[in-house]
Amino acid sequence: MAYSVLTNCPVCSNSLHITKLHCSRCHTTIENEFKLSKIASLSSEQLQFVETFLICRGNIKEVEKELGISYPTVRGKLNDIITALGYDTETVKKNQRDEKKIVSMLENGEITAEEAIRLLKSE
Repeated sequence: MAYSVLTNCPVCSNSLHITKLHCSRCHTTIENEFKLSKIASLSSEQLQFVETFLICRGNIKEVEKELGISYPTVRGKLNDIITALGYDTETVKKNQRDEKKIVSMLENGEITAEEAIRLLKSE
């Protein structure tokens, strides 16, 4: 019987490190310190949400319907996951605001397409 990988110590809640891998077919065992992906550190509830989000192809309205939750709740869960993955949600929001400002400036003829591309790449 296979169990899900534990990422935090059940005693002190500190991060656990994978130190041993074993092949059940040929019985090869590899010992070292292995890193888990950032996604592996998400809770099972967060992983389920990510799976639903992906199945809905990132369409928040579809996620709302699928999970029976409101738009602000979906956004809140996304922000929690972004934070759990080690990213700053304020930086993400600032970048989105900056991108909208650049697009607006382009639409209003205040900057050229080349300038907009350069500004977007520099973020």
